[in-house]
Amino acid sequence: MAKQRGVWLKVAEFAGRWFAVLVLLGGLAGMLVPDQAAKLSEYVPVLLGVIMFGMGLTLRASDFALVLRRPHAVLIGLLAQFTIMPLTAWGIGSLFGFTGMLLVGMILVGASPGGTASNVIVYFARGDVALSVTLTSVATLIAPVLTPLLVLWLAGSDLPVGFGDLFASILQVVLLPIVAGVLLRSVAGRFVVRVLPYLPLVSSAGILLVVAAVVGANADVIATSGALLVLAVIAHNGAGLLLGYTAGRLTGLGESSSRAVSVEVGMQNSGLAASLATTHFAPLAALPAALFSVWHNVSGSLLATYWARRSEREPAAENR
Repeated sequence: MAKQRGVWLKVAEFAGRWFAVLVLLGGLAGMLVPDQAAKLSEYVPVLLGVIMFGMGLTLRASDFALVLRRPHAVLIGLLAQFTIMPLTAWGIGSLFGFTGMLLVGMILVGASPGGTASNVIVYFARGDVALSVTLTSVATLIAPVLTPLLVLWLAGSDLPVGFGDLFASILQVVLLPIVAGVLLRSVAGRFVVRVLPYLPLVSSAGILLVVAAVVGANADVIATSGALLVLAVIAHNGAGLLLGYTAGRLTGLGESSSRAVSVEVGMQNSGLAASLATTHFAPLAALPAALFSVWHNVSGSLLATYWARRSEREPAAENR
């Protein structure tokens, strides 16, 4: 039994370390076997719920205490999260000439809270991990209200879905699983602590399947106009990383806190965007989210490597 646990632990560590590559392989699988991968689309909300439940297991009450101790930093991060990404999504999508479901998909990504992998990226980047965890948690908790409002505002009031439908979906696939995870940890903490090392495997598998499903359902579109959409996604992610860092520095946050804000803003919960798109809109609206899932893990890993090496050369940079 101990030997089996050791094997699974190594698999989980591998999944966490090579998360970006695994997600990329998921996209490749979607292109190679699109019909089979597309069949997974109906399970996207369930997969996201499982991922969010795992996120809830990692949270403790202390993760929210930072709101009271450092409200300025938390407020700056949240304002940057829910202004920079939605507005740049609309601006870049319009600039690239996207209309209909593609533009809706860009806005869905922009209006989502921070991504589940952002905390790990901030850790590797020598950033403020406590601030990162707090921003991810609080942004996710307020997303049921802010995300539908932003989508309906920027994508247009004539969308085939209302605030109540989007609100209910986010409650079901995000908020309720997170609350369930937090409650389980509060009553069975010892058990949860033992399974925490295996959670990267669950998250990686879930996102891999989501990306494969969405890419498979849109394989024809990717083959014809995928390059332009990839450029738009790269520009959106890059704008979030750059403007998030800039917002932190301009408002007086230190280097490590600004790194955390940068990653939180630039890395989105694209799984949520994909779930909302497949549930309420069309498979095409989920395509920006799938591409974002692949790219933001690659760009985040590259940025974390750069910042980590910079910190090694300039140890004082983290505290300035």
